[in-house]
Amino acid sequence: MKELAWELAETSHALRRFYDRRAAELGVTRAQWRVIAILGHNPGMKQVELADRLDVEPISACRIIDRLEEAGLVERQRDPADRRAWRLSLTATAEPLRERLSDLAEQMSGEAFVGLGGDQIETMRGMLARIRDNIIAREEPRRVTA
Repeated sequence: MKELAWELAETSHALRRFYDRRAAELGVTRAQWRVIAILGHNPGMKQVELADRLDVEPISACRIIDRLEEAGLVERQRDPADRRAWRLSLTATAEPLRERLSDLAEQMSGEAFVGLGGDQIETMRGMLARIRDNIIAREEPRRVTA
């Protein structure tokens, strides 16, 4: 079983590197394209929630957001329910880049999954979802703090 986990990790790493190289051609780092993708799917997300999704410390997320804000791609808005929190969203300027990154991901997925049929891909998606669910179910009780 540990060999399968190793293969999954290595495949994930290869996919990230494959995408990173292509995204770099658009002038975007891995951290930046992840923020753009996440906020594209979750507009209005809190900055602290984004840090959690990125699996980085809030200060690291803040630095990435600062750069994207300076580039005019992300905007911060005060959370009306909590003045200490920021809500994040992509700007209209970011939309063409988000679309290009999405198109790039679609193209690269086609290249990465060549030779696999639709049924095989759906079966794989189901199995990967089950693995994630298994992991989450075992991790959640450990997050409880006193």
